[in-house]
Amino acid sequence: MATSWGSLLQDEQQLEELARQAVDRALAEGVLLRTKQEPSSSDQVVSYAPFTLFPSLVPCALLEQAYAVQMDFNLLVDAVSQNAVFLEQTLSSTIKRDNFTAKLFDIYKQVLKEGIAQTVFLGLNRSDYMFQSNADGSPALKQIEINTISASFGGLASRTPDVHRHVLNVLNKTTEATKILSNNPSKGLALGIAKAWELYGSANALVLLIAQEKERNIFDQRAIENELLARNIHVIRRRFEDVSEKGSLDQDRKLFMDGQEVAVVYFRDGYMPSQYSLQNWEARLLLERSCAVKCPDIATQLAGTKKVQQELSRVGMLEMLLPGQSEAIARLRATFAGLYSLDMGEEGDQAIAEALTAPSRFVLKPQREGGGNNLYGEEMVQALERLKDSDERASYILMEKIEPEPFRNCLLRPGSSARVVQCISELGIFGVYVRQGKTLVMNTHAGHLLRTKAIEHADGGVAAGVAVLDNPYPV
Repeated sequence: MATSWGSLLQDEQQLEELARQAVDRALAEGVLLRTKQEPSSSDQVVSYAPFTLFPSLVPCALLEQAYAVQMDFNLLVDAVSQNAVFLEQTLSSTIKRDNFTAKLFDIYKQVLKEGIAQTVFLGLNRSDYMFQSNADGSPALKQIEINTISASFGGLASRTPDVHRHVLNVLNKTTEATKILSNNPSKGLALGIAKAWELYGSANALVLLIAQEKERNIFDQRAIENELLARNIHVIRRRFEDVSEKGSLDQDRKLFMDGQEVAVVYFRDGYMPSQYSLQNWEARLLLERSCAVKCPDIATQLAGTKKVQQELSRVGMLEMLLPGQSEAIARLRATFAGLYSLDMGEEGDQAIAEALTAPSRFVLKPQREGGGNNLYGEEMVQALERLKDSDERASYILMEKIEPEPFRNCLLRPGSSARVVQCISELGIFGVYVRQGKTLVMNTHAGHLLRTKAIEHADGGVAAGVAVLDNPYPV
């Protein structure tokens, strides 16, 4: 995909002036992060979130395909979360060697044994894709992962279209400016939370947002909070530690925080091992045992693991989970990249042998969220050599490496001069679903997120400091 901004990227003086204008517009629009130096406070100084100077070209057909399959992914995640046998069989080898997944699974088993108290279920997820460059040069949509907990940047992605429109208008490219898609994921995500809150059925109950102490991405979260407040739904922000100290359940397992009833628990924390102390694990169990709507509940968090993603690509798995839905299954399967189990045995041995023979074709993925965890190239080879005779390898999966066609764009970051570099993009589609008992009452997509990074960075997102925010320019 050739860039239509080619000549504009040559003129350094013009780029610098455009960058100044773009940054000022981003600040005015609220495309903001707290600083690394002051991650707990907005008092002294905040900065703009890194972004591209120009929107990046995305083929209309792939954008449409990603939107069209999102409701299928919602159904699939929901089906997996309700299938205890599938989750137990799929994660049986992983939980023996991956302590974090094992602890999540322990809570899942405890809740199942006691009986699930919640009757309303809410999924806010984001399915991420890259554009594989086929042998004939055509691009294909391939899923990287699905995020079922704390899927971020819906708020900031709602603010960036006006920044790119502004840049194009400054250049007198008014026709091009109108092609930048309107996008408001924060509204769609809030509508899902609002529906779950309504179905919970207590007018005075609150939404509890589980937040980190040090949260640079606060403005992204506030966008959703503000959408809820506009609907007269009040949100309180608390840490796991606060839940441990001041959270309680009554005899009906209703959740109370500081004496106020909680209808919905929205996790923006709790997806990495470093986020849990013993006290935090106890708080998570308390939340899971309650009849409040959890976003996600523990089963849905487990449904988003890499091991589940790999097992779903096996022949017959989708048919078992989504019986009679052949069209949805075809749409889902078309986005799957090659995924390989590393469980002990012949299949895992063969996958490791292939990866060691052609390391440039694969990525090694642990059961982790948050970016910056995957291993490539020489690092992957060293890890596989160390793991190949140990059952610890079952805590990883192997994935075919997606090879998109690079393009040029200009990346803007606080404290750095504008850089024109070779880039690749990752497209995320936000999904929202609400289920009451066995009845799906909402299933929709809620907008998109495009993130772009320089090709030298193998792994990591915006929060990890590698990728920057972007918008698709449909072609």
